[in-house]
Amino acid sequence: MRRIILSLTSMAALALAGCNHSSDASQQQAAAGGAEAAGPQGNSVSGNITLRDTSRTLSSEAKLDINIVDLTAHSDTPVASKTVQPVTLPLQFKLDVAPGDINPSDMYVVEANLVDGERSYTTSIKAQVLTGAGKNTVDIQLVGVATPGEKELAGHDSVKKMIGGMKVTSGTELKEGASRSWQIFKQGNDTKFIRELVDYGDKGFTSTDYSYKNGKPWVVVQEKKPSKDGKPTSTERAGWNDAGELVLKDNVTGSKTENLPVDAANDLRKQSEAIYAKVGGSKK
Repeated sequence: MRRIILSLTSMAALALAGCNHSSDASQQQAAAGGAEAAGPQGNSVSGNITLRDTSRTLSSEAKLDINIVDLTAHSDTPVASKTVQPVTLPLQFKLDVAPGDINPSDMYVVEANLVDGERSYTTSIKAQVLTGAGKNTVDIQLVGVATPGEKELAGHDSVKKMIGGMKVTSGTELKEGASRSWQIFKQGNDTKFIRELVDYGDKGFTSTDYSYKNGKPWVVVQEKKPSKDGKPTSTERAGWNDAGELVLKDNVTGSKTENLPVDAANDLRKQSEAIYAKVGGSKK
């Protein structure tokens, strides 16, 4: 009878031990599963930020905003953010995140936005961080966004590429101190593009391209040279958006680009209107 009691006691002990082992294993598996769902561990994100166009230089007014954003929640409030001003690139950064602000099932990305005057830069590819397949260390490359003036200039260049398929007429005018010639490019009855060459003798030479939209000056690009076959000493560019606002105002000398004074831009507009009227543009 004693042997039977001992055997039953031993069996109960073994069963209890087995239950405890099973419970521990289950807890370990659950913990492992939770860690896998949450992705990389840690409550901070660090990295390096660079410009794709390494020839660009930033002014002292440049401002950089770095944010960690919850894409799943579509929240306008970042879970972590930092503002840097002035900005020197490349730049190393670190953002700390409160553990309670992270949902393991959500997707988080780093967004970086740089503004320098009219120029802005943004991330071409958003880096996923913290959860899922995200990392805690990222490399971010900022790409320049076209300014309003650059967009108008790109439109002007597109028209310029198409003038070979347009109807073209030409004319000349000789006055004291200036010999002038021009070509007019039309689609139907609308003047889209005019190229004007003016020889001022010893005072230099200008080559000017004018584009028009809805019968109004759009973009003017004027090269100033010492002579017809000489290299440009400067290039002035002015352009206006659909509302008539001056958005392109560049004065290019060699590799240096500066703001074209408003008065000089207005002079280019007057030249554009004058040549348009001279060649009989169809719209006023």
